[in-house]
Amino acid sequence: MALHPQTVEFLRQLRAWTATGEPEPTIEETRRRLEAVFPVRRRELPHVADLTVPGAAGPVPVRLYRPRPLDGAPLPALVYLHGGGWVLGGLESVDVPCRELAARVGCAVVSVDYRLAPEHPFPAAVEDAWAAVAAVTGDPGRFGADPAAVAVAGDSAGGNLAAVVALLARERGVRLAHQLLVYPVTDTARSTPSWREYAEGYGLDAAAMARFMEMYRGSADPADPRLAPLRAADLSGLAPATVITAECDILRDEGEEYARRLAAAGVPVESRRYDGVVHSFFLMPETFDAGAEAWELAVRRLRAAFRSITGPAREDAA
Repeated sequence: MALHPQTVEFLRQLRAWTATGEPEPTIEETRRRLEAVFPVRRRELPHVADLTVPGAAGPVPVRLYRPRPLDGAPLPALVYLHGGGWVLGGLESVDVPCRELAARVGCAVVSVDYRLAPEHPFPAAVEDAWAAVAAVTGDPGRFGADPAAVAVAGDSAGGNLAAVVALLARERGVRLAHQLLVYPVTDTARSTPSWREYAEGYGLDAAAMARFMEMYRGSADPADPRLAPLRAADLSGLAPATVITAECDILRDEGEEYARRLAAAGVPVESRRYDGVVHSFFLMPETFDAGAEAWELAVRRLRAAFRSITGPAREDAA
């Protein structure tokens, strides 16, 4: 399909913002630029707190969002893992969507400030992501969480980490309620048709993504399922999934292939492609109508997943 007019305008603005005529910025400069453009309007919630959880290499910063005070009834919990190619992003980059998820799903949200590459290559991010899930399920009272109703979610590289955490949860005997994977990275091969067709000019360029992937991978085996969950030999027994992809995105094909693999393994999965849009559309519902539609799907699927465990009375109370 042709690009949606909203996508055309978004890409025009993106080109204008990035066309500085200066040399390619360093990672540190890119991080500073991104920190300067995050939206300032944020939904007010009764409880937002910065905490740490024990991690393999020391405390891992997390941010807890609750739509009700902490002294209220336990809520389902969603561990959210931000995108940014394992190199960019942090708590502030997803503060707005995490607030929205808490309010609209009616759950506690725990956003994870995992260690970034190249300073901290694989498996640092995986370790920190797992540390958050282990803390929420192992010490639920600290988060006001129901340990029987914990889900994971993430976008892009965060979708990769969410998928990997779901694999680890199965291996370690932790039952997750759901995995929400938004245009996830699921492989390291970079050889799909979408990687070629949308390699340049669609927001997430193949060259930049490959560079970030190599920073993160370091010397690790590219077929390690903790890097490339699509390479896992067995996907059976994983948490039910929602997979959201964008038509004009290099990550489209591997995300959709992962959804097919999940379904073939007997995992309940809903996979939805949104036509005419590009990477990042989900986090920009004010810019993309398709983003707002994808949000409706994500909220509905998460609420249903939690309701199947806690029952409608608990969900209504949230």
